[in-house]
Amino acid sequence: MTLRTGIIGFGTSGRIFHAPFVDADPAYSPEAVVTRDETRRAEVEARYPAARVVSTADDLLGLDLDLVVIGTPPATHAELAHTFLDAGVAVVVDKPFVVTSEEGRALVEKAARTEVPLTVFQNRRWDGDFLTVRELLSEGALGDVWRFESRFERWRLSRPASWKTSTKSTDGGGILYDLGTHLIDQAVYLFGAAEPVYAEVVRRGPHAAADDDAFVVLAHESGVRSQLWMSGVAAQSGPRFRVLGSSAGYTKYGLDPQEDALKSGASPADPEFGHEPESAWGTLGIDGGTRLLPTKPGNYAGFYAQLAKALTAGDPLPVDPADAVRVIALIERIHQEFG
Repeated sequence: MTLRTGIIGFGTSGRIFHAPFVDADPAYSPEAVVTRDETRRAEVEARYPAARVVSTADDLLGLDLDLVVIGTPPATHAELAHTFLDAGVAVVVDKPFVVTSEEGRALVEKAARTEVPLTVFQNRRWDGDFLTVRELLSEGALGDVWRFESRFERWRLSRPASWKTSTKSTDGGGILYDLGTHLIDQAVYLFGAAEPVYAEVVRRGPHAAADDDAFVVLAHESGVRSQLWMSGVAAQSGPRFRVLGSSAGYTKYGLDPQEDALKSGASPADPEFGHEPESAWGTLGIDGGTRLLPTKPGNYAGFYAQLAKALTAGDPLPVDPADAVRVIALIERIHQEFG
C-alpha cells in the first residue's frame, strides 16, 4: 500500500522537513501540496512534478488521501487537524502541536474516538546526538544521571522580521513554543514527568513580539534536573548537551547536521545523510580521562518509516500525541508562572 499524502504549507516545515522524506520513502506518494505563494508553487512543480499544487487545505478533501501533514503556523494547527480527522484522514502535525493544552486534549480525544491516527512531528527525537544520549542512558554508561543540560542556541538578532518574530506567544509564537517544544519534549522523553521550578523568559530582539531568549529548569519525578537553554540571540553557543552522572559525563557541541543538509538540497536517500564527522563528536568520561564518542547517525526518515508501519500494519505511532499535549501544558505553566 502506498500512502497518498498531502502537505499543507511549503515554507520551512513542508519544504525542508516533510516533502523530502515523503518523496524519498517508497511507502508514500506525495499527491498534493497546499501553497498560495507563486515562487513556492514553482518549486513544488519542479521538484515534485507528480504532485498537484492547490491553494487551500479544503482542496485536499476530495483527493482520497491517506495522510495529511500540517506545516502551517501554530495557531492554524487545531482547526486543520479537526478538519481532516473528521474526514477520516490520518494527520501529522508539525511542532508545536497546538497553542493550548485544551486544544491538544480535544484532538487526542477525537483521534481516539474516531480511530483516525494522529501524531506530532517531534523530529528532534531522531537527532543523532539525542540518539547517542539515549544509548548511553540505556547502557548505564553515565551511572545515575542527576543533571541534563540541553541547549539550542542561535544568533538571529540581526535578521529581519518574519512571521515567527511577529507572532505573539498567545498564538504560538516565541522561543518556548519554537525551540522549547523540542528541548522539553526530549527531557521528558528521557527522564519522565517533570515540574517547572524556575524559568527566565525574555524578549530581547528589536523585532520580537514574543520571547526570543529563555532558560528553564525542570525537576523530574525520577530525581533528574533538566536545565534547558533556548535562544535566538546567543552570540556564542554552549554545548548542545552536557549530561552528568555518578560514573561519567557526556558533552557534545554543535547541532545535528540534518537540517543544514536538507537546506542545502541533500537527499535523505544519500548514504551519508545524518552522519557527523569526527571533529563534531562528543566526549565521554571524567575530566582527565575522556574519549571521543562517535555520534549515532541522525535519522529523521525514521519518523516516516515508523509512521508507515503504524498506518499499514497497526504498529505504534512514532510520537504519541499525548506526549505533545504534556509539553504544551508545561509551556503554558512556564508562561503563566515565569513569563
